[in-house]
Amino acid sequence: MPTHPDLTTDSVPPSRPAPGAPASPDRNSGPPTAERSEGEGVFEAMQHQVALFARRAEQTRLGGVGQGRNSMDRAAYLLLNRLDQKGPMGVKALAEGMGIDSSTVTRQVAPLVESGLVERASHPEDGRAVVLALSARGASRLAQVRASRRALMALLTQEWDDEERTVFCTLLTRFNEALSAVHSPAHGS
Repeated sequence: MPTHPDLTTDSVPPSRPAPGAPASPDRNSGPPTAERSEGEGVFEAMQHQVALFARRAEQTRLGGVGQGRNSMDRAAYLLLNRLDQKGPMGVKALAEGMGIDSSTVTRQVAPLVESGLVERASHPEDGRAVVLALSARGASRLAQVRASRRALMALLTQEWDDEERTVFCTLLTRFNEALSAVHSPAHGS
């Protein structure tokens, strides 16, 4: 039995009509007032949809389809992806690039090293320093997970045209960048 309707329903919050439905004559319909701005309804629907997306993403881990489904947690995927895109780097650089602290990277990378997906090596310019690098096994596993996730994206958007997919990706990228900027240390100063 659902314990909280906002977190268990798949529909638009009860205070907002579903798209295309006639507006009900309550405080949320009609022209904007001091209580409700024009954008409030959109922001309410947006925050609700983001909450639903976050819940569903966590439930499925957006693991993809096929053999690679649910096979890599979010932290591992993001770490491996960063090493693949940016190349070998130290813990501090990896942490800064991902917007998390070094202790978190150290904790998250340990099982990746143990499983052979990431290798520790001496820094090419300073043999005392250690860098993390994607191993051949890690690159292969990452490629498998990416293919599975691409297949999931294709499945989820199979009824969309190319323009809709592009617009969604562009807006989601902007949303993620804005969210990252809000949580960056520079934003708090």
